[in-house]
Amino acid sequence: MLPVAVDAMGGDRAPSEILAGAHAAAAQGIPVVLVGPEGLDGCGDLPLIHASEVIAMDDDAAQGVRRKKDSTLVRAAEAVRDGKACAMVSAGNTGATMASALLRMGRIRGVSRPAIATPIPVPGHQPNILLDAGANAEVQAEWLVQFAQMGSIYAKHRFGIAAPKVGLLSIGEEPGKGDSLRKEAYELLAAAPGIEFIGNVEGRDLMKKTADVVVTDGFTGNVALKTLEGGLKVLFGALLEAFGSKPEYKEHADALLPALMPLYAQMSPDTYGGAVLLGVDGICIISHGSSGSTAMLNAITLGHEMAERGLVAEITAALAATPAAPAAG
Repeated sequence: MLPVAVDAMGGDRAPSEILAGAHAAAAQGIPVVLVGPEGLDGCGDLPLIHASEVIAMDDDAAQGVRRKKDSTLVRAAEAVRDGKACAMVSAGNTGATMASALLRMGRIRGVSRPAIATPIPVPGHQPNILLDAGANAEVQAEWLVQFAQMGSIYAKHRFGIAAPKVGLLSIGEEPGKGDSLRKEAYELLAAAPGIEFIGNVEGRDLMKKTADVVVTDGFTGNVALKTLEGGLKVLFGALLEAFGSKPEYKEHADALLPALMPLYAQMSPDTYGGAVLLGVDGICIISHGSSGSTAMLNAITLGHEMAERGLVAEITAALAATPAAPAAG
């Protein structure tokens, strides 16, 4: 198996936490190649692809990729394109990560637009998949059908769901609810072969097993994702504050924490490593900007597993068997 190319300079906690996660992955037998500046401290015995530039978190994504051709993101994407790596992982600039993957790897034939597929935790169950979580602010109805196809394949590969149920995120369960995009997409999804479409789902269903895959436009998906992340963070923070608010609560809190910690781990983005950019001709894992070593270990593991299980090849085959949706511009 080819190594996973890891952007050593991407993220708020780079390079130390990124390197720690990379070494942890290597210790588990996953081949890793770092992408960073020559002489990067902390590489140890991990191989390094030299890259003299870094696209900062606040850089313009498209311009950064075009102007900084020797950036860590561009070199990581090129490593996948050139068959030197099986996947790329970065916790850096999300837009630039997408742009580097799209411009260097290219799209899978027949894919109109790639989409970010993000796991949404569901207590007591496998996570749901939400896409698009931010790649395309505006979409066409036909693209949502492709998102459903790609998301279903991803749910099978990642979480072992044999026949994923697909829902369309809208403002009501009834077929006629939503704007014109949602109404048109509903009809197309209902008629699409090979998709277990169950109809509309609402925001309250995102963390329930109503649907395994939820499709929407990237603007709505990103707002929904950030709302859930922020809400969960506030909730867990409030619980911990309440536990420590009075001395007499300590004994009860100590008794409850062992039961709550697995739930916290299931809700934490670090557990899942990152999102996958579906539709590009290679594996691209987009990790949270605040990723630490645990998140990076899980992201590298995810990239390795998706490459090993042939995710791109199956999406390619599925899209080849269906008519291409019109691309933008």
